[in-house]
Amino acid sequence: MFGLGGAELAIIGIVAFLFLGPKKIPELAKGLGQGLTSFKKGLKEDSEELESTAESREA
Repeated sequence: MFGLGGAELAIIGIVAFLFLGPKKIPELAKGLGQGLTSFKKGLKEDSEELESTAESREA
């Protein structure tokens, strides 16, 4: 994963914990999860729209 090992990820996590605090990290993770879900949903809708457009052109 981007050439990072376990020690580097642990250091990044500790620094994030110190800067954000224990209350902000779950909120940040929740927002990130919702953003990824929305992004995946948008990609799926776009691909379905492209497929339906391609099918209608073939007919």
